[in-house]
Amino acid sequence: MFNSELELVSHHLCPYVQRAVITLLEKDIPHQRTYIDLSNKPDWFRQVSPLGKVPLLKVDHEVLFESAVICEYLDEITPGSLHPADSLMKAKHRAWIEFGSSILNTIAGFYNATTADAFEQKRLDLVDKFTWIEHHWQGELYFAGDEFSLVDAVYGPIFRYFDVLDTIADFQVFAITPHVRNWRQALRSRPSIQQAVSEDYPQQLRTFFTQRNSYLSRLLFLNIA
Repeated sequence: MFNSELELVSHHLCPYVQRAVITLLEKDIPHQRTYIDLSNKPDWFRQVSPLGKVPLLKVDHEVLFESAVICEYLDEITPGSLHPADSLMKAKHRAWIEFGSSILNTIAGFYNATTADAFEQKRLDLVDKFTWIEHHWQGELYFAGDEFSLVDAVYGPIFRYFDVLDTIADFQVFAITPHVRNWRQALRSRPSIQQAVSEDYPQQLRTFFTQRNSYLSRLLFLNIA
């Protein structure tokens, strides 16, 4: 029985926080969530976060940072595992988790692009990354088959971006990746992924997009108008 007190320091929109929340929910781990404003970081946060990023996991009087580390720790301290038992397969899953982080970087470039050309290049980069997944697909329902894994916990928040982006325009990111589309739908239906954000997350994300002074924010303004 795990008896330490856990507090997850979070931000409402952060996809890396969502990974940790999904893992906590999947492993049914009691915890407290504390949300901070990353544009106005409290002093106590600056004193315990060496990278100035969320999530942080407070374990009694210790602090862990980096979402992949936090998720693996949570997985290891509880029964069962969201990682494969085989060492090679576990390493491959870790590699696809890193690939997921690269997709998040491309998504950030997509919503921050200031010109139509830069926006289109990032869109094509996203198409290329999801095509890579399509060509290396291993699963049926989830990434590795019927069992939910930490890879799924990483990609659920990635796909969530597109639930909001799809309301702005059809960017055709998944047009040639039917397996990825099915995976996206399966993750969208997973309770832990649904519960990893607040009910007003879509509106908060749209507001965030409108404040970027980017090509996407102009599209969103035209969509609203």
